[in-house]
Amino acid sequence: MVQTPVYMDNHATTRVDPRVVEAMLPFFHEYYGNAGSTSHPYGWDAREAVDRARESIASAIGASEREIVFTSGATESNNLAIRGIAERLRPRGDHIVSVVTEHKAILDPLARLERRGFELTLLPVASHQDASAGLVDVQRVADAIRDDTCLVSVMLANNEIGVIQPLREIGQVCRDRRVLLHTDATQAVSRIPIDVESLQIDLMSFSAHKMYGPKGVGALYVHRRGPQVRLEPQIDGGGQERGRRSGTLNVPGIVGFAKAIGLCLSKMQVENARQLALRNRLWQGLQDNIEDVALNGPRLDIPDLRLAGNLNCSFAGVDGEALMMSMRDLCVSSGSACTSANPEPSHVLRRLGLSDDLTRASLRFGIGRFNTEEEVEFAIQLVTDAVQRLRRMNSLA
Repeated sequence: MVQTPVYMDNHATTRVDPRVVEAMLPFFHEYYGNAGSTSHPYGWDAREAVDRARESIASAIGASEREIVFTSGATESNNLAIRGIAERLRPRGDHIVSVVTEHKAILDPLARLERRGFELTLLPVASHQDASAGLVDVQRVADAIRDDTCLVSVMLANNEIGVIQPLREIGQVCRDRRVLLHTDATQAVSRIPIDVESLQIDLMSFSAHKMYGPKGVGALYVHRRGPQVRLEPQIDGGGQERGRRSGTLNVPGIVGFAKAIGLCLSKMQVENARQLALRNRLWQGLQDNIEDVALNGPRLDIPDLRLAGNLNCSFAGVDGEALMMSMRDLCVSSGSACTSANPEPSHVLRRLGLSDDLTRASLRFGIGRFNTEEEVEFAIQLVTDAVQRLRRMNSLA
């Protein structure tokens, strides 16, 4: 018997793993000191826990501990990276390159900079008719870079369609042109192997709550090794994080962050294979039972082009919001959770070339660690029944 509601919205957030909660608990009631308190054991214990976590998180992405800046989450990390670099390097250049399908936590800070006089180039991606839908062309990135370009920002894995961008090649282009590269890797860290040095990334944003860790804590990787990347702080105060991000450190969250990323890395290959099988079964079941269902994003049979647990599809003839409302026992989404207050259709799907009607008739499924085969079969049946019922109602209207 499947316990409802079934949660398949793991791109929005993940359930905190009980092992993560267990690791965090002592730092709420036993080791509760401020990591900035240097005059007593409570502060020393907190600082030691933060240092261990920083080293663990850095190791997970091939960085050094001095390159990790703790933040409140990926949105803050993105703002710190984009605005911090733009303000620091403006005397040398005020042009930024990014992609039309980026998360709003990238596009909105870029729009703010554009209003302040920065020049912005947003690159297109492959259309929905392409096998690699959503992929950005590396040559387009190279062609967009100018003498006054101060930053390139390209998301590693998309939060709606799961496409994995060619960061290694883009990193090489940026390194050759001596332009800094930032990536929002919120959906990628813990889901695919990442080594910041081999990808030649200068700045990388990520967040604990996408990897079965707590909400309210994230990190920004800032490259220090030849040459050191410097940015303007966006929060002033006590000078924490080597002056790059002031504020009292969230010690329990940071401890949970490190535990979560460690658990993900320890089982990444096995878990990806399991999620891939569940995702493919879900897609096959929807195809077998529902007419006029279309895949959004890259084809599922192209290796390493899409996150294993991601499925996004459109159901012609129904409204996605009505579809979600009619199946309360299945938790999915019609786009990014961070834009749910915006009634406009998904900008990601629109940039792939989908019509507004098909965009509104789309659902995003995010399969995660705690999903089962029984839940996938339940989802297939529930979506099938809902789509068919809504189509019958529409035909009678």
